[in-house]
Amino acid sequence: MPFWTGRRAVGGVLLLVVLLTLTWAAVVVAVAIQAAHDEATGADAIAVLGAAQYNGRPSPVFRARLDHAATLYQRGLAPVVLVTGGVGPRDSLNEANVGRDYLARLGLPDEAVIPLAGGHDTYSSVEQIKRWFAGRDSRRVLLVSDGFHMLRLRIIARRLGLTPYTSPAAGSPIHANVRRNTGYLFAEGFKVPFTWLFQH
Repeated sequence: MPFWTGRRAVGGVLLLVVLLTLTWAAVVVAVAIQAAHDEATGADAIAVLGAAQYNGRPSPVFRARLDHAATLYQRGLAPVVLVTGGVGPRDSLNEANVGRDYLARLGLPDEAVIPLAGGHDTYSSVEQIKRWFAGRDSRRVLLVSDGFHMLRLRIIARRLGLTPYTSPAAGSPIHANVRRNTGYLFAEGFKVPFTWLFQH
């Protein structure tokens, strides 16, 4: 009698589905825990992950991140703010420069805000941050984004040789919308394992 009978094959598939579902759920819980934890501390730089901009104005999500970074800077946690972000589809302005201009309007000194244009996704944005740190002995970076983003950011930053701390923008409209925030948390249940396995 062959080992893989129809019943055993079905049982094996069901077991695999259960294990994958439990793994996904465990990752979502880990993402939620990291999202709720603010690690704001002294660093060499504060780095803001870009989000959409509309004709030179930060989107509400991007603005919340920038406002939070400005608060951290004003608390004296780092001497510079790095702003990442590239040019979105059908856009002519990059998010990094739009973020820089917004922070300047908030009163941050020009020399304290450095745009790192070119990042078109999370990994390439963190690569831009890594390049800024090239040649520096200390690589402590305080990462600012939405809470759901933080676990994946930590994984990427550590792999690129940075010493990351995370500080989520609690004022983000994503955080304020339970349904929307939950959707992002669930999506990270797939993105975090992908990052862990394939982005080195």
